[in-house]
Amino acid sequence: MTEDSSRAIWLQQARSYLRNADPVLTRLIDDRPAFDPRAWLAQLPPMDLYAALLFQVVGQQLSVPSTRRILARIEALFGGHLPSATELLGVDPGKLRETGLSWRKISTLRDLAERLSDGRLNTEVLSSLPDDELMAELTAISGIGPWTVQGALLIALQREDVVLPGDLALRKAVQVAYQLDHLPTQQEVLAIAERWRPYRSLATSYLFSAAFESTEAPPVAPQER
Repeated sequence: MTEDSSRAIWLQQARSYLRNADPVLTRLIDDRPAFDPRAWLAQLPPMDLYAALLFQVVGQQLSVPSTRRILARIEALFGGHLPSATELLGVDPGKLRETGLSWRKISTLRDLAERLSDGRLNTEVLSSLPDDELMAELTAISGIGPWTVQGALLIALQREDVVLPGDLALRKAVQVAYQLDHLPTQQEVLAIAERWRPYRSLATSYLFSAAFESTEAPPVAPQER
């Protein structure tokens, strides 16, 4: 069995599960028969785990347009790509500040880069850890919260059971899809998402698609922390 056929079987099973678990997702899935849950990744630059964490840290507390502007400046600083840990440490922090990054975010990214460069952390080991263990390792770093890690799990590692309750865009998507009269809290999003396990990543992709299919902005940049 090829990887593509295996993926197709998994996707069929996951869709069936979600349709039976949640009538809102039934409608979203039925309205999008050709939906590719990975299509939005093509709108993002190639990212390993460090780059995905950098992307998430940059987007903290910022709108999607502001995040994209800063990312473009960072890519320009590093010759058109997001930096590796070693590359980031090789640049004067003042140059990073000129891209629009706050000093707090620069400190977080340098701390993470130093741990990856000196061996305290290893991306291959981190990538092989279960979600909760990876979360514990990375949230020990000041400035990296759970939703920052969740975004990296979704983007770089393509984990199957990730939800981003701290993402303002997802909260708005849930509000619209579930016809709520208020913007749901993070806990409300998590409560709704319980019925999606173990396919919360796929459910999240459908909600993002419903909310953003008329825009060009990729909808992952957690706003929490």
